[in-house]
Amino acid sequence: MTPVAAAKKRRKFNPQAFLSTIDGGRTISSFAKKQTIFAQSDLSDAVFYIQEGRVKLTVVAKGGKEATIGILTHGDFFGEGCLAGQPLRMCSATALADCSVMRIDKKSMIEVLHRERAFSDMFVAYLLTRNIRYEEDLVDQLFNSSEKSLARILLLLAHFGKNGKLEVAIPKISQETLAEMVGTTRSRVNFFMNRFRKLGFVRSNGGLEIHSSLLSIVLHD
Repeated sequence: MTPVAAAKKRRKFNPQAFLSTIDGGRTISSFAKKQTIFAQSDLSDAVFYIQEGRVKLTVVAKGGKEATIGILTHGDFFGEGCLAGQPLRMCSATALADCSVMRIDKKSMIEVLHRERAFSDMFVAYLLTRNIRYEEDLVDQLFNSSEKSLARILLLLAHFGKNGKLEVAIPKISQETLAEMVGTTRSRVNFFMNRFRKLGFVRSNGGLEIHSSLLSIVLHD
């Protein structure tokens, strides 16, 4: 099989359809907006897959300060630390909107990763892509301005670059959550969001419409 044909075959793999065929070891649960899926320090014994909705991952430091480390959506996995021997959850997972989430216990997940090559390849690629994203987020906070960091996060939430769309709507997200992700204050986020609106980069319409022109903020030196 040629590399191009192999790549096309991988792209057609449907993890949700595949996971639905696993015998035992999985349950599907619904979570209302703001409901906790698991809490920091809970037993780490399963991997989760988002069928519908959005999930926020947060960490609380000993001093009580909370930081948002990720916003996940349909098709994303979380809780995979258990596969590497993580005994307790290092973060909390909370529904940002009404969610349908599949829970796959650790034993079943390990078995299917060993047994199914297509699923294993997809899962490893997913984890590597997300790890790169987290590294980019860290570099972004260390070296870029809050305005540029906010613009980048909005573009990522809108999945900028996919399907060739110039404008993408994302569900409503609080400025407090955006501030936690950027590493700044809510007042600064409010200031930048107002500026983005005046420049036509974003528009409030139930959710938040992100225009590709916002990329100019990220690319500006």
